[in-house]
Formats: sequence, C-alpha cells, structure tokens
Amino acid sequence: MTDDTTPSQDWLEAELADTLDEDYELELEDAVLSMEIKRIYQSHHPEMIDRRAYFNALIRLQSELIKLQDWVQHSKEKVVVVFEGRDSAGKGGVIKRITQRLNPRVARVVALPAPTDREKSQWYFQRYVPHLPAGGEIVLFDRSWYNRAGVERVMGFASEAQVENFFNDVPEFERMLVRSGIRLVKYWFSITDEEQQMRFLMRIHDPMKQWKLSPMDLQSRVRWEQYTKAKEEMLHRTNIPEAPWYIVEGNDKKRARLNCIDHLLSLVPYGEVPHEDITLPNRVFNPDYERAVLPRALYVPSKY
Repeated sequence: MTDDTTPSQDWLEAELADTLDEDYELELEDAVLSMEIKRIYQSHHPEMIDRRAYFNALIRLQSELIKLQDWVQHSKEKVVVVFEGRDSAGKGGVIKRITQRLNPRVARVVALPAPTDREKSQWYFQRYVPHLPAGGEIVLFDRSWYNRAGVERVMGFASEAQVENFFNDVPEFERMLVRSGIRLVKYWFSITDEEQQMRFLMRIHDPMKQWKLSPMDLQSRVRWEQYTKAKEEMLHRTNIPEAPWYIVEGNDKKRARLNCIDHLLSLVPYGEVPHEDITLPNRVFNPDYERAVLPRALYVPSKY
C-alpha cells in the first residue's frame, strides 16, 4: 500500500480482505464437482475474469448499491427491478450479489411460487400487486408477471387468448406503475443453447445443485425453440419507452453480474444523503450485577 492511498481506498482494501471468505462461500455455488465437466466448461470460457479483479469490482459496485439504498430510503423512492431469462441464465446469482450487503428491510426479493387455484381465478396481475414497494423500498422480482408470456405460454398453462390479453394489458399496467412513481427496470438474461446445456449438466453432476433442477427446467431444454419464439414476441410487444427491456449477455456469469449491477446504478440518479454521526454509548455498569451461570445443556456443542 502506498502513502497516497485515500481512506476510501484503504476501506475497500480492508473490505476485500475481510470478505473474501464470504464471497468464496457464495462462489461455491459455481463449483463443479465433476472434473470432466469442469474441464469442458473452462474450455468454453477461456477468458474468464480474474477472481481477484472480479471481487474488487464487485465490492466497489456493492458499496455504490449501499449509497443507492440510502438514497432510496431517504428520498422515499420506489424501485422495482424485474429479472427474467431462461432457466440457469444467472438471475439468482446477480440478485444475491445485489442484496448481499443491503438492508433486507429496504431491498427485498420476491420469488412467487406457482399460483393457487384461488389466485388463478383473480385478475392476473393481482398476486403481484401486494409485493410492490412503498416509499423507500427496492423490490427485486426473481421472475414476475412475465411468467404468462414465457413458461405459462410454452407449457400450456395459459391459453392463447389469455396470453393475448396479457400482451394487451401489460403495457398499460406498467405505465400505471411508472405514473404512480415507481422506477421500473426490466432485465432479460440471455444465454446460448450450448451454455444452458452445460449448466444443466453441471447441476445434474453436482449434488449441491441438483435441487435447482425441476421437471419444468428439463422441459425447457426440450422446448428451447418454443421459448425462443415466446421470448422474441414478449420483448417486441412489451418493450415500451416508459419501461424498456435491457438484455444482459449471461454466458460469462461474473461479467454478467458486474455489467448488470453497473447498469442498474447508472439508471438511478442517486447521490449522497445526510447521515447523523454514530457514537457508541457507554455501557451502564452496575457493580451489584452478576451474570447468571446457565446450564451447559442450553449451549450448542462446540464441534468446530
């Protein structure tokens, strides 16, 4: 470290050193237990970003996300970010990195299960409306109302009439959100056919990832071309000026995460907000107090 480093740089270096273990733990999700699959995967990604460079960039972007969060909370802004894409495209990975250091009371993730019979009888957008943000909140949708234009359409869970109604309704629905003061951002994570196949094979051969594979995921491989046609029509018919689509090239997971976060930060005019100085109050000391000795049976065994 040279003498001309700033306190901010010192903090970033310290943060990088202190949190590498935490980030490595997250990166375990990208570990490939099958060496043959790993070899093949690396042969398809010869120019992967250096791990340390990736972590440096990620931590710098996450420090900006904290500023964004503070600005949203201070300004009572309302932000919605929609993440869509094929199965295994990397939506969950970028969402984890966005929320990793944020306050869950300010930034929350919505990942709804399949609709119930009651919800199926409601206005289609109704189940999503309760999850929209109030002032000072950021909501990240891990899949959204665009299920109707994708999986529901391709798998036959929605009729063509319902899909057509969706395409007619969603532009106005999103314009209503924007008019209400919501900043709406929509990302589509794009990967190639070969990349999805590779990631599915990794999940099949990795016991830590098999839970991510569902029968619906496997069907998405069979119906790749149907999903492609559905995606193309969806992007064409719902790309409106008030809420345009942004496509994230996702074959390189790490670069996709960095590019998406950097782009999201560029869309919001956040700035510094006033903060009160925080001082740690003195502990009240009572000389007559004695800490009670609790039974050993209450303690978690120290195995490590």
